[in-house]
Amino acid sequence: MTTYILKRLGLAVITIFGVMLLIFVAARLSGDVTLLMLPQDATDEMIAAFRAEHGLDKPMPVQFLNFLQGVLTGDFGYSLRYQRPAIEVIFQRLPATLELTLTAFGLALVLGVTLGMLAAYFRGTVFDRAVRTTAILFQSMPGFWIAIMAILIFAVTLNWLPTSGRSGVASLIMPAITLALFPLSAILRMTRTSVLETIESEYVKFLRLKGVPEHTIVWRHALRNALIPVIALCGLQLGNMMGGAVITESIFNWPGLGSLMIESFISRDYPVIQIGVLFIATMLVLLNLAVDLLFCVVDPRIRYA
Repeated sequence: MTTYILKRLGLAVITIFGVMLLIFVAARLSGDVTLLMLPQDATDEMIAAFRAEHGLDKPMPVQFLNFLQGVLTGDFGYSLRYQRPAIEVIFQRLPATLELTLTAFGLALVLGVTLGMLAAYFRGTVFDRAVRTTAILFQSMPGFWIAIMAILIFAVTLNWLPTSGRSGVASLIMPAITLALFPLSAILRMTRTSVLETIESEYVKFLRLKGVPEHTIVWRHALRNALIPVIALCGLQLGNMMGGAVITESIFNWPGLGSLMIESFISRDYPVIQIGVLFIATMLVLLNLAVDLLFCVVDPRIRYA
């Protein structure tokens, strides 16, 4: 198991380094930040002073090495737009993104696994067909369209919920449900398929021959083995939700990392872009590592491989 963990840690370090290199190059290829930060009548001396102040006058390899050194020493630079440490800007927006993403993921996980188990238990019934049809519909609808329809119906027409902002539980309901619908449907379908495959295995047939009740077989014996592919899917879906939160946050004007990244790309705020993407990528890598370690707990075959 130690070798397995060390391999995953090595891959995580390589992945994070690759992300740092890609986002550093992409941020600088997006355009010259001096054209946005300085007035149109800026003199050559003003432009040169701005470049020197922010280290933009150095060759790209030198800038990247300085960026790496800053990351290793905890110095992530200053935001060109907010004139504050970039890490402070990120941490100011982080709680809103975590609140939205974790709430949506909790809804998707609880409802997805529960409805998937029930659909497998009542397979072939009207309930099973209704759940599967609804899941397919939600997976087919674009998230931005669901968000716009939710605002139109529940905020504009019925006036039940606020249209945007982060001002309490009421403002969280629409963006959280919008973000949760796609992963909920995916988890539901995976859970149902995995449970049905598990309950057709040989050891389940043996339990039936022993007279074990069907509900005990499904909920106690089949669930653990059926959850292995579901855990992998949940890790993938949580990562996708953090990326998909960009669109959801923009539509609902939710003050999180997603909307901050869009603002930073528009203003070419290199330090915020770099540390923001690096922070999100690190969270995703750690999430995948946590899923791999969870496999060791759920499946002993991995633990002793």
